Amino acid sequence: MSSSSTTPTSCIQLKDKIDLTDKERRIFDKLLQVVRHCNLKTKVRVVGGWVRDKLLGKESTDIDIALDDMTGKQFCEKVNEYLAFVGEKKQKIHVIESNNSKHLQAAKMKLMGVSFDFVNLRKETFNENSRIPSVEYGSAEEDACRRDLTINSLFYDIQEKIVEDFTGRGIADLKAGRIVTPLPAMDTFKDDPLRVFRAIRFAARFGFVLDDELREAAASDAVREAIGLKMSRERISDEIKLIMSGNRPVQALTDICSLQLFWVFFALPEPNASDRPRDRRFVGSGDAAWNSVASVDAAWNCVASVDTAWNLLELIGFSSFDEKQRRLYLYSALLIPITREIGYCIIPKYLTRPNDEAVMVKWLHRASERFTSLIPELTNTAEAAAREKPDLTVTSNLPVSAGLLLWDIENAGKKKTDTERLSLWRVALMISTLSYPINFDRSEGSADKHKQIELSTRRTLFATIEKAIVKLGVENVCDMPLAEGKQVIEVLQLKEGGSIVGVWMTKLLEWQLADLSRTSEQSLEWMRERASERPELKYDEQQVSALSIW
Repeated sequence: MSSSSTTPTSCIQLKDKIDLTDKERRIFDKLLQVVRHCNLKTKVRVVGGWVRDKLLGKESTDIDIALDDMTGKQFCEKVNEYLAFVGEKKQKIHVIESNNSKHLQAAKMKLMGVSFDFVNLRKETFNENSRIPSVEYGSAEEDACRRDLTINSLFYDIQEKIVEDFTGRGIADLKAGRIVTPLPAMDTFKDDPLRVFRAIRFAARFGFVLDDELREAAASDAVREAIGLKMSRERISDEIKLIMSGNRPVQALTDICSLQLFWVFFALPEPNASDRPRDRRFVGSGDAAWNSVASVDAAWNCVASVDTAWNLLELIGFSSFDEKQRRLYLYSALLIPITREIGYCIIPKYLTRPNDEAVMVKWLHRASERFTSLIPELTNTAEAAAREKPDLTVTSNLPVSAGLLLWDIENAGKKKTDTERLSLWRVALMISTLSYPINFDRSEGSADKHKQIELSTRRTLFATIEKAIVKLGVENVCDMPLAEGKQVIEVLQLKEGGSIVGVWMTKLLEWQLADLSRTSEQSLEWMRERASERPELKYDEQQVSALSIW
């Protein structure tokens, strides 16, 4: 469906053996020395993602150590015993208590600056109402089978220097680029529905395909019910965040949609819920119109919107935005079809956490609407500047309109607890670029060709408006030296602040934006003159708001 989705290779090239870095070799040798020094019979293995990544030829620092006859805490204590014996500094042990067994304590410890998780081999038992299992000591085979996916169930024996595949298919699935659960997928997902998310995420991360049995189970009513019963709103939000921050979000969303899980993952508020927005612009009547939004077609439209957004971001350059800006951009793109349908931005219950990101997404949608209305004027300004006309003039209050817009957007990107502001105006511009009508001759050429033309046109539009903003000199509007509230109170001779102060401060900002050479001191003097000429303006909010400054 998507040009951004990756078609898996029929056979992935794996390393014949795991090649250790010099540091890994020295660390593993030290662990074996601990075993010998303390006369342990413990088999020490690395398990999980590190083994998978090494076989794929990727480096990894996510090293989990599995122990067959003791807890992680007990082994870390043995490590410190050995370090003391050889005259090295003991390391701090951070104990991770098991949810359902005080006897199976995992532990974290650093060796040579690398953080390790130490945990005993275990098996798990689930109950009907929780995805948190009861655990007990298990064999290597039981430990491998309890894991989420076969590609994550591989072990590396650091003594024998061999890879162990206790499920019998981990290496084969890795070579085939296939996402499979070690145990039957239906049981795995009903026990822990989080693994549905993980399967989708790992498939997207590596460009792998989901196994047919896995797909059937993930799309079942039983698994949908398990997600609702066992997964919290916060946990779903965390998983969505990981998907949208990943390297192939469109592939992940495509899988989610094809499994009919889109409106499970991106559930809308209930029709009468307190978090359902109320807005005069609501299109349709009653709850039927609201519920009609959550359709199969609407889900695919949302995926298509993210696909276009991702491809546009790829053209403009991923490095132009940081991870949070990209994620907020994709969240906003996801909601464009919903916004078109009912006229305002709905935030699905599980979409953003913490709440400040949901607020930012709403701000971005509102700001993109304002950007869209300014695009014709901004385009004309950029074109005139490109012709290097010395008599370039702005025939409207465009610097003021654009400056106020950027001021609102940038201040929406700052939480009260933040010391730094998250710049969002380019993100808002990207969203308006996605929504802006693009007209060209579609009578000839293929659909793919049309898509390329449209993306190229949108990229040009984004660059044009970005240059126009810079030409106007308002791109750093929040860094302008402006009058402070206490100065306004002093000029107005007020005993305390109030809404009238905010109105005057907006007017001062507008006055400076009209001529960027003006200073905050001059703006206060201008204000003092206006207030002295018409004393009622000190207190009359409506008159100040209507004050003409041009």
